[in-house]
Amino acid sequence: MYRTAIEKLYEWKNSIVRKPLIIEGARQVGKTWLMKEFGSKAYKNTVYINFDANEKMAELFSTNLNTDRIILGLELYSGQKIEADNTLIIFDEIQEVPKALSSLKYFYENAPQYHIICAGSLLGIALHEGTSFPVGKVNFLKLYPLSFHEFLIATANERFSDLLNAQEYDLISSFKQTYIDELKHYYFVGGMPEAVVSFAENHDFNKVRDIQNNILAAYEQDFSKHAPYSIVPKIRMIWNSIPSQLAKENKKFIYGLVREGARAKDYEAAIMWLTDCGLIYKINRVSTANLPLKAYEDPRAFKLYVMDVGLLSCMAGLQQRTLLDGNNMFTEFKGALTEQYVCQQLKTIDNLSIYYFTNDRGSCEVDFIISNGEKIIPVEVKAEVNLKAKSLQVFKEKYKPEISVRTSMTNYKKEGWLLNLPLYAVSQITKECIAK
Repeated sequence: MYRTAIEKLYEWKNSIVRKPLIIEGARQVGKTWLMKEFGSKAYKNTVYINFDANEKMAELFSTNLNTDRIILGLELYSGQKIEADNTLIIFDEIQEVPKALSSLKYFYENAPQYHIICAGSLLGIALHEGTSFPVGKVNFLKLYPLSFHEFLIATANERFSDLLNAQEYDLISSFKQTYIDELKHYYFVGGMPEAVVSFAENHDFNKVRDIQNNILAAYEQDFSKHAPYSIVPKIRMIWNSIPSQLAKENKKFIYGLVREGARAKDYEAAIMWLTDCGLIYKINRVSTANLPLKAYEDPRAFKLYVMDVGLLSCMAGLQQRTLLDGNNMFTEFKGALTEQYVCQQLKTIDNLSIYYFTNDRGSCEVDFIISNGEKIIPVEVKAEVNLKAKSLQVFKEKYKPEISVRTSMTNYKKEGWLLNLPLYAVSQITKECIAK
């Protein structure tokens, strides 16, 4: 399996201002695998420490945080010599020993020669529980489920991934059906590493669903184990409502679909918990498309997506035949999966702000508005080949963006202000609209 994030780890290793690195991401997106894979490829030696139920490590970090003493303790525990330039030190499940998290400050200030990477399940939650966090003393890397590009590589379609990266659209169009078929597979399998590996090895959709159901069950257990008791039922209600929320034509989150009479203040903490865990993406509305977009967001109006399109299709109970044959009964939900897919791919692009747009009258809605801080790009998402773009036209006339994007199953085509970008090439959006 190949993860593009490993290239960022090489950049981190070679940086002259390297700090201890924290990998953020939901459970089971492959953080541990990535750290170990990087250690095996980039270093002579790797010292892997898992802090989960590790009394010796809890004791090591319980007294003073002198870095020399800690390094000696790690050597004694692992039975390995730690050479600063040649050893990668991995702290996994670091949230279980909060003082280990605090120690990163002292490694940065007093022993920057050591290469330290950390990760932890539900780390976003642990950081809010009174932990002394080393602000400004660490680097961060977000890890998401496998993107469609990574899925192509994992399923022995690397040459098709290379074509997308090269933006060879004439040749890409010649193999359009292959891309469409693989995209449908991705809608079902998604990007959770265990599901992708199973599919690549067996092409068994039933096994994939079993894996996804197990992942979802584990997340449900996390709700009870890690969330404040008072909001656990609300977390479950929010989580289980997302498929029906996205099935609506207007995908704005409606509290009334969670429970009749529900109010925002009753569920805000539950939504924040799911967001901090990395299990959902919250995309806020903007009603004015000017820079900076952050200044015009409306936190009261938002859409919620789950972290992975395969998990969403599993939560909705969609069967293999429904997705791959395109049963008309699920036309609306196919739109939901497509929008989920596009959101998921956009999230993997660095330094990209993501919102959606509706005007105050509600007569114009654009699925996504993205920005790198310099340009604003409206993005219309179409599940099939419907090329109507009324909202994009209205948006263009009012805000005059340099380029607008309609992404669908049609071929690549640029027509003045409008770029038709195939869904399977949506990862190229910043190269097409911002880099040029």
